[in-house]
Amino acid sequence: MSKVVSLAEAVATVEDGSHVALGGFAITRCAVAAAHELIRAGKRDLQVSQVTGGLDTDLLAGGGCVRKIVSSGGSIDRFGPLYAANRRILNGEIDFEEFSSLSVTLRFHAAALGLPYLPARSMLGSDLLGNLLGRSDGVRLERDPFTGAPVAALAPLRPDVAFVHADVADEEGNAVIGGPTWNIRELAFAARRTVVFAEEVAPAGSLDPDRVTIPAPFVRSVVLTPFGAHPTAVVGRYDYDRAHLELYASAASEGGDAYARYLDEYVLGVESHERYLERVGFVP
Repeated sequence: MSKVVSLAEAVATVEDGSHVALGGFAITRCAVAAAHELIRAGKRDLQVSQVTGGLDTDLLAGGGCVRKIVSSGGSIDRFGPLYAANRRILNGEIDFEEFSSLSVTLRFHAAALGLPYLPARSMLGSDLLGNLLGRSDGVRLERDPFTGAPVAALAPLRPDVAFVHADVADEEGNAVIGGPTWNIRELAFAARRTVVFAEEVAPAGSLDPDRVTIPAPFVRSVVLTPFGAHPTAVVGRYDYDRAHLELYASAASEGGDAYARYLDEYVLGVESHERYLERVGFVP
């Protein structure tokens, strides 16, 4: 049975207050098309979890969709920090829980395995752990029952929905991701439902099983979104769009009316990802 749906249909399943996990990384393989549609749909009070925050997280924060972020920080790489997200965090509009990147990955891994918690040594002795203890329900300081040594007991991160960007997916949901996959498998397996945004959609059964990164049983739906990560990069497909990222960084760093004008022109002022690509003048 085909799992292919439209972008609007996929985002319509996200309720206000949902926990959304994103598989992108800084300016690589970000779920930009999904972020734009969530903003257009007026979604609110989302918790966003991402191992290393990227452009998609910054857009959602700047678009007023986010109440909480769980990540190891993030940036738009050489173009600067997550200006919009950081501004709202500093203003107290977004609750931010900063873990190490390994800890966030292990929390997704714990959820994927159905574990009640996962012990780790990551963050021990760091300010990260000190800042989280007593404030976050995602970690506790415990003792190894065998050695008595301290361990960080990490609670599982189980998102309501995960958005990941793939090179190709078949109609049944098997997804292929080229290049580094970081923690994409972990969060896709951890989520209650996973939505794959694909550069291409192939007929069922046509993909080499040895190339499949996320098997179909873990995928709820597939959205055909060529260049859906633009202006971020997809390895082997297209590079990041330097000019547009510079434009975004300038608006995001200034904030206020400048950022509102960016959203009006490139997100709220277009009805689809295809129209967004036309608006930015992106020519593959």
